[in-house]
Amino acid sequence: MRLPRDLTGADLVSHLAKLGYTKTRQTGSHVRLTCQNPNQHHVTIPLHDPLRIGTLAAILSDVALAHGMDRDILVEQLFG
Repeated sequence: MRLPRDLTGADLVSHLAKLGYTKTRQTGSHVRLTCQNPNQHHVTIPLHDPLRIGTLAAILSDVALAHGMDRDILVEQLFG
């Protein structure tokens, strides 16, 4: 599945909440999210509008690796 091109950082934060990520802190325009399942994992999301496609791809790859799934499956689950 193709990555969304017009996704904002705030939109991504709300989509990642579906996987159990919660906001732990914010410094300026960056939010740090933490997920406890299956292991503790932290990810930092810039609150840019829109997110650059390379930044989005890197964040989603990191989240997919932490959850032990393929990135395409994760994208389908979050945005499909």
